[in-house]
Amino acid sequence: MRVLVTEDDDNLRLAVAVALRDAGFAVDTAVDLDEADEALAVNAYDCAVFDRILPGGDALRYVAARRRGGWRVPVLFLTGRDGLHDRVDGLTWGDDYLVKPFAVAELAARVGSLCRRGGADRPPVLRHGDLTLDAGRHQASRGDAPLPLTAKEFAVLGRLLADAGTPVPRTELIAAGWDELVPPNSNVLEVLIAQLRRKLGPPPLLHTVRGVGYLLR
Repeated sequence: MRVLVTEDDDNLRLAVAVALRDAGFAVDTAVDLDEADEALAVNAYDCAVFDRILPGGDALRYVAARRRGGWRVPVLFLTGRDGLHDRVDGLTWGDDYLVKPFAVAELAARVGSLCRRGGADRPPVLRHGDLTLDAGRHQASRGDAPLPLTAKEFAVLGRLLADAGTPVPRTELIAAGWDELVPPNSNVLEVLIAQLRRKLGPPPLLHTVRGVGYLLR
């Protein structure tokens, strides 16, 4: 699952990114609304975390404008404001609201909950043959056997299931499970694909398309 964290405080941004990566999320970061806009234009996210007041304006107004345009990515606001009006505004345009100071473990738990909830346009259950992935419950199974998947395995398998029968480029699978810190020539995807094949078992479902990527068939 991929998360965008927009926070102008360097120490807090680093602490949040480290905590979320330790929890198994792929994390991209931005320091202001312009950088967030650029990241959202090129990447698909399962959740976005915004400090409420950022260089360039109020993140709540930014999110509200995107919501009116149909944007549905779950949003968690971070803020030092804890008044009733502030909390109501945050929950009106966002999906969760966390007042500073906060425990990073709680933040990671809240982000995980929002990622599992997903956007309104995400199908709650994906199926292909006897393979099932339930995004809402974060569960996967093949036949009657549950599949104990890591967060990154779940994200990559979900991306493959979304286009089952069609080759998915390697770059798109890396984007689904990792962030910009992964170098393009890294073999992290190949290692994960080997792990997925072992867990999926026979008969084989996950195939290599040389020069392109992988597909479920």
